[in-house]
Amino acid sequence: MLNTIFQGIFDTDMTNVIALPDFLLCVGSALVIGMILAGSYMWRTRYTKSFVATLAMLPAIVCVVIMMVNGNVGAGVATAGAFSLVRFRSVPGSAKEIGAIFLAMGTGLVAGMGYIGYAFLIAVIFSGMMLLYNYLDFGAKKGMILYRTLHITIPEDLDYTEVFDNTLKKYTDECELVQVKTTNMGSLFRLTYHLKMKNTGEEKNLIDELRCRNGNLEITVSRQENVVGEL
Repeated sequence: MLNTIFQGIFDTDMTNVIALPDFLLCVGSALVIGMILAGSYMWRTRYTKSFVATLAMLPAIVCVVIMMVNGNVGAGVATAGAFSLVRFRSVPGSAKEIGAIFLAMGTGLVAGMGYIGYAFLIAVIFSGMMLLYNYLDFGAKKGMILYRTLHITIPEDLDYTEVFDNTLKKYTDECELVQVKTTNMGSLFRLTYHLKMKNTGEEKNLIDELRCRNGNLEITVSRQENVVGEL
């Protein structure tokens, strides 16, 4: 009875039919692998509920797709094309998020091909490396707390080319003007600098001196906006 229910209408004697117990074993294993990957990703990482839920389900989804196209070259090519068109309708993710998605898809593919032991082994190894990198803070830039982004608003009649140079050199080791933008219908300029502070305790003194030069207009100092390494 079960064989009749789960038999495809286009199945033939030449087609390999996946038995229901094997199907459930592969999908169940992929779900467990997804939980392992999602759990390791959440440790010491900022995340959203929707992303980790998707990450937990993705290996099982890929596993099912691979099992359904197993042995069918045409369907396999069509599936590869469909995967290449998949896009998350959200803000582009970080390199770490995209890496986690590829890992989930890879383990699901291995499980779908029937190599359940290898799928678990891959999940455990890469999850362990992910946890280790997070624990060691691997790749973190030393002294990152010293790097700041400065936004300062000035009147349109103030020449900004060198007006802040002496003050910035006094409190920073590095400073670079990266953006100039008009605001308030063109009556004000908004300057953006990337700074490396000599001492984070001098931040208030820096702001006080800048206020004397920009007419007490808005000044914002924040953690440096760094997009290097994002995909």
